[in-house]
Amino acid sequence: MILNKSHFTLKLAESEAELAAAQRLRYRVFVQELGARPAYGGAADHREIDAFDPYFDHLILKDTRICDDANNVIGAYRLMRSETAQTGPGFYGAGEYDLGAITRSGRPAVELGRSCVDAAYRNGIALHLLWQGVADYVLRNKIQLLFGVASFNGTDPKIYADGLSFLHHNHLAPKDLRVQARAGGSVPMALKPCEDIDRTVAVRQIPALIKSYIRLGGWVGEGAFIDWDFNTIDVCLVLDQANIPQKQRAQLAQGLAA
Repeated sequence: MILNKSHFTLKLAESEAELAAAQRLRYRVFVQELGARPAYGGAADHREIDAFDPYFDHLILKDTRICDDANNVIGAYRLMRSETAQTGPGFYGAGEYDLGAITRSGRPAVELGRSCVDAAYRNGIALHLLWQGVADYVLRNKIQLLFGVASFNGTDPKIYADGLSFLHHNHLAPKDLRVQARAGGSVPMALKPCEDIDRTVAVRQIPALIKSYIRLGGWVGEGAFIDWDFNTIDVCLVLDQANIPQKQRAQLAQGLAA
């Protein structure tokens, strides 16, 4: 799948060089900008790498105006289908969340992760284009459930009390899809009662990626998880493809056809 939008090209990585460019973007965003500790192996080359990378498909967004092929990936998302997880290492998110509600469903699922956009492109259409690529991937592979961890920066949940509480009280997943944060890093999301939440503050605190899931009809699992290595507070988002509102579904389809 290749989608050209003016000077952007959206595709799945097909070579080690394209994957390396995506990992360099991840390094710039997660390590240099957000303070994560590299998992292993890639720091010398300024690449953020982990043991799960070989099992994921890597959706990349390139700016074709950048002549340096080593650094022309300005958006990335990685995707692992349930059948790959079953025959490979399992899902990445299983280290933070009990994903039994998803795996027991028997429904075709995809785990999404490592979503990032270069800082210079965050006020444009980059994230929207990435979501169009995800939509194409979901349709082509007949995916029913989408899930993955998304993050608040830092490790102090109290800073995001309004945002976390708003998500818990208003967008908690139904019981049959409610994944649970694992002991050891789990922290409650309901830090405030519903009536004490400042909605304006909550909306400002919730990261754009999480807002994208919510607009598409997504839910959050039970509890957040502190990832000390990545310097983040993670929440697990779950989206039933059939639950996407018709308006958003039409917008994604229109974007793919354009």
